[in-house]
Amino acid sequence: MPSIPPASGPDPLPAAGNVPQPDQPPAPTKSSPAAVPLMSPHALVNDDNSAQVLAVFNAINAYRTSLGLNPVKYNPTVSTLSQDWSNNIASRQVIEHRPNFWTDPRALNPNNGAGEVIAVRWDRNAAQLVEWWKGSPAHDALLRDPRFNVIGVGITFTDGNYLTTPNSYTMWGVVNLFGYTTLPAGTVNSPGAGTAPPQLPAPSVCDPIAKQQPPTLDLSAAAIRSAGDIVAVDPSGNLRDYPALGNGTFGPARTVGSGFAGAKEVMTTDWDRDGVIDVIVQMLDGRLLLYPGMVSGGFKAPVTLGGSGWQSMTMAVGTWCGNNRLPQILATDSTGALYLYRNLGLTALVGRTQVGSGVSAIRLSMVDSDADGFQDLLAVEPNGNLRLYRGSGLTTPKAEARLVVGTAWTDYTGLRSLKGVTGLNTTGVAGLLSNGNIEYWDLTGGGLTTPSTPITGLSGLKLAQ
Repeated sequence: MPSIPPASGPDPLPAAGNVPQPDQPPAPTKSSPAAVPLMSPHALVNDDNSAQVLAVFNAINAYRTSLGLNPVKYNPTVSTLSQDWSNNIASRQVIEHRPNFWTDPRALNPNNGAGEVIAVRWDRNAAQLVEWWKGSPAHDALLRDPRFNVIGVGITFTDGNYLTTPNSYTMWGVVNLFGYTTLPAGTVNSPGAGTAPPQLPAPSVCDPIAKQQPPTLDLSAAAIRSAGDIVAVDPSGNLRDYPALGNGTFGPARTVGSGFAGAKEVMTTDWDRDGVIDVIVQMLDGRLLLYPGMVSGGFKAPVTLGGSGWQSMTMAVGTWCGNNRLPQILATDSTGALYLYRNLGLTALVGRTQVGSGVSAIRLSMVDSDADGFQDLLAVEPNGNLRLYRGSGLTTPKAEARLVVGTAWTDYTGLRSLKGVTGLNTTGVAGLLSNGNIEYWDLTGGGLTTPSTPITGLSGLKLAQ
């Protein structure tokens, strides 16, 4: 039976007043559009943001002073956390909070509450970001929480112009607020005028080939209805789907395809981001095939992503790159080299980029294991150890020690990354044991805990990733 070491990480730090989920812009005005278009990371503008950072800091303290509260101080290290997330969401044009942001080392171990507020504008009037937060009860509660004594501020500019491009933002703001019993090193009274402009990522293989905003479709007739469904191939090559019901349970199996008997591995993802889940098949004869899903059910004729040589690769599919909504492939070869394959759409993969080495894996799974908002790589080693390669949204895994987070994982004949199994935006990984039981590990809390067994009777089936 697979096992995990005893939990030893920090307990989750409750967000003061609860971090609003998600931040929503107000109704459309000249300074607050309603919809978020998608743009390339190259739409970020590397202008000096020091005036805007100072304006946000001063506006927050003026507000706190008017309420008889102590002013907050500024920490440059905390601000790198805020700036990175501001750049991240601006490049993806998504208004969302970073899960468990207070556990990032740059948060400097707050012990008295944590909060995060986000807002966007069509102009560069940063003080008005604070005015919007004041007008929202949930956000206002964070600004006026007396426990907070240090903040970080991130401001990112984009090339949006609402006069020429409707609903295009020009400024994104993120503020992280923390409470400390002892102020962390480097804390100062004010950011001053010397705040460095944000350092934007250089172009890389992670950059998307196009703007991708998937539509919201009714998938009730589709072969695979959600990213939380358990999918498996039976000995006759039939594709079975066990629909996730959203409460940690699954519905009865549905046969949704056939002809997969020659598969080494089967993976599901919305590869072309059209809103319908597709199937990627790693064939025993070395081909890599994509079966695009149809909203009406079934799959289109396969597209050849790779013509040969894939049978020897160990691979996983997911959104490894933080700035790219198109899924990508991570794969290792027999030497342990780790490669990133860029998604080029409904066409063959061209080229690859080596992003790691020494990865000994008989099975890979791409999932947000530590709940920091970025995909990680879980590698099952030949000796059964489960080793974690944490991602940061960039091309390569984080440069750190590769922790063993589980043992005896060769008991699983397959792993599957899942979303929404136990509720909206939850993440987890499922494993198929040789006895036919599915075990599900919820990772929403940032690590493996005790698995549940939501499905039994799958002996002899191949679990899709």
